[in-house]
Amino acid sequence: MSRKQQVPRPVSALGTDDTGCPILHVDMDAFFASVELRERPELRGLPVIVGAPGPRGVVLSATYEARRFGVHSAMPMIRARRLCPRAVIIPPSRGKYSEVSRGVMEIFRTFTPEVEPIASDEAFMDVGGARRRLGPPAAIAAMIRERVAGEHGITCSVGVANSKFVAKLASQHCKPDGLMVVPADQVVDFLHPLPIAALWGVGERTERSLARLGVRTVGDLARIPVETLQHELGQAVGTHLAALAWGRDERRVTPHTPDKSIGAEETFATDVDDPERIHRELLRLSERVAARLRQAGHAGRTVSVKLRRADFTTISRSRTLREPTDVARVLYATARDLYGASGLLGVRLRLVGVRVENLVPAAGVTRQLGLGERETGWREAEQAMDRAARRFGQDAVLPASLVRPSFGEIDL
Repeated sequence: MSRKQQVPRPVSALGTDDTGCPILHVDMDAFFASVELRERPELRGLPVIVGAPGPRGVVLSATYEARRFGVHSAMPMIRARRLCPRAVIIPPSRGKYSEVSRGVMEIFRTFTPEVEPIASDEAFMDVGGARRRLGPPAAIAAMIRERVAGEHGITCSVGVANSKFVAKLASQHCKPDGLMVVPADQVVDFLHPLPIAALWGVGERTERSLARLGVRTVGDLARIPVETLQHELGQAVGTHLAALAWGRDERRVTPHTPDKSIGAEETFATDVDDPERIHRELLRLSERVAARLRQAGHAGRTVSVKLRRADFTTISRSRTLREPTDVARVLYATARDLYGASGLLGVRLRLVGVRVENLVPAAGVTRQLGLGERETGWREAEQAMDRAARRFGQDAVLPASLVRPSFGEIDL
């Protein structure tokens, strides 16, 4: 299906009155899978799963055809294959998803600066200030869907409501490829028939506690005195859920929340005790984290490694550098030292990770040169690698040790 052909379907709406409903929640439909299917249209209509195919891989995304079999994100791949043995498995292409995500967020910001990304494939928007220029919220939502489909060849679902909480529920309710308006005077009618698990903050444990009170739906919860909820669940949780049950959510759309850290981790297909192979993985992760730092305009001072043993015991080690950095060579050297000092050399590991914290704007970082050191060097070389990756693909330029084939190794 071409991008031009991929037009959003008609609105599926609880109501049509969007007065007092300036909040949108926009959520891409099966994002990673949808991006992959742009290049493989022959797979449309089939159950498709995106994720590492190894025995320890997890599902990153699944088409709705695969979801009908019970497959969902974060499910172990081995279970997904069991549920849907005929599914087509596509290994993830991380660079592609970041590129499309950036493009989609740029579309959102052409409608309003009040955009709060909460993941690579979803965001809240406050379009109250765009009414005079672009029309009512539902019309803006329809334009957003059309732009995303036309420019990126994927679909999204949009909830329109008077609060973030209700807008997110509405976008989930109209998936895939829909638009739902929850009028301000119909919020309670929309919420009360929903299962209690629909409320933010209700996990399995809270759901069990509420079941003991005879609570199965949001309406059941709304009829419980807040004092009872506070006694059973704690004051904060009880108060929070009581407010949500009546559609009260005072949180505003926050245009930007600074990143606190940037990291990446990998689970090996089989446990690994070879230090050289672990070094290569630390290098791969350092390259990925450094590229994400530069992309976000950050540099960081604290580098940490995460090491998970075969028995799931996990340790972390960190080191704070003299100067913030976004250079993979520096991150790798630090991560390698931390691994070497961890006492786990030769110990079988199932997962390794690299993370950078204490982030600052990279533009404000000044570097103290050593005696005889050139002003240009690794940072400039890695910036050139970024440009090559944007033009020719994520693996266009790699360190030599990552180019050679590693038979039996799966890069998740």
